[in-house]
Amino acid sequence: MKDPRKIIIRPMITEKGTQLRDRGNQYLFEVDMAANKIAIKRAVEEIFSVNVVSVNSMVFDGKPRRFGRFFGRTGKWKKAVVTLKEGQTIDAFDTV
Repeated sequence: MKDPRKIIIRPMITEKGTQLRDRGNQYLFEVDMAANKIAIKRAVEEIFSVNVVSVNSMVFDGKPRRFGRFFGRTGKWKKAVVTLKEGQTIDAFDTV
């Protein structure tokens, strides 16, 4: 099994993520492209010591960018929305 800290790349603190956290006890993470929902669930449970109810993941294509006269793309990335058991929180999101 892959190291949980390599599966969870970073927590995402955005306006939409704050609304999800306040309304539905859901948290956003940028995760490794190769990680599946089961691996994401295990990684979050191990790192933050919480119970995960569900995981929704989505892949985003890179955006087109210009570099002078050349065209390129930013990299693909994967986002996971993790729903926690009622009454549990992740303190890392509350400190920011």
